[in-house]
Amino acid sequence: MPRTIAVNTWVWTSPLTDATLEPLARKAAGMGYQALELPLESVGDWDPARARDVLDDLGLAAIVVGAMGPRRSLLAQAGDVGATQDYLRSCIAAAATLGSAVVAGPFYAPTGATWRMSVEDRSRVVRELRTNLEPVAAEAASARITLAVEPLNRYETSVLNTVEQSLDALAPLLGAGIGLALDTYHLNIEEKKPAEAIRAAGSAIAHVQVCGSDRGAVGDDHTDWPEILRALDDADYRGPLGLESFTGENATIAVAASVWRPLAASQDELAARSIQALRALGT
Repeated sequence: MPRTIAVNTWVWTSPLTDATLEPLARKAAGMGYQALELPLESVGDWDPARARDVLDDLGLAAIVVGAMGPRRSLLAQAGDVGATQDYLRSCIAAAATLGSAVVAGPFYAPTGATWRMSVEDRSRVVRELRTNLEPVAAEAASARITLAVEPLNRYETSVLNTVEQSLDALAPLLGAGIGLALDTYHLNIEEKKPAEAIRAAGSAIAHVQVCGSDRGAVGDDHTDWPEILRALDDADYRGPLGLESFTGENATIAVAASVWRPLAASQDELAARSIQALRALGT
């Protein structure tokens, strides 16, 4: 059965707002996408009930994506833990309204925050992360929503970079309420064998994001896409594939995602080429 293919609105804009949501949703539907990844950068940027109506009208499913901006962290040394827990509760509430089964993102520290850790430091960080994530995970599980925690590459975080680290750190919480979000861009940087890392993640995989190895379009990059898709089948992941790339036109997102040059002739072309390539691969 073909997979649901989603596209993140970060391909075109940041932040997503009520004003930009409907035209982007219509664009995505017109390209053949079946779901929209909706980043909630700040609570109030867009109204979940209104978004639900827009997506329902277009026959699009919703996937809520969290954004870990400055001071947003479940680690006290990197941000405000209580405010971050409240933010995640808002993401869960938005997902419940939209019918999104997951809220995906790097829910531990601000994106771009890095620091060195000894073995003892890392053990302490993992304990703190588990402690501060646990109550929010319980609320997500009660709402039948999974917080899909995403490992990022070494330039964007020093907390969780690999599948192995993530499985170890989150082991006591994995299951109802907590899973992993895997992104082929980060896998390409951090994993010696991305397909094997996917297989190792197995049933913990709650969401998957895709893009080219240069963070551009899927399909004309060096990623072994047939092997990635076989690995997802072997892991029994049947959920959506969400195209996540970024526009360099917005200064904030360009710096956050290190987009220093155009990744395609246009963002529309990037999105169109990606879904064409994924469908050609049999997804």
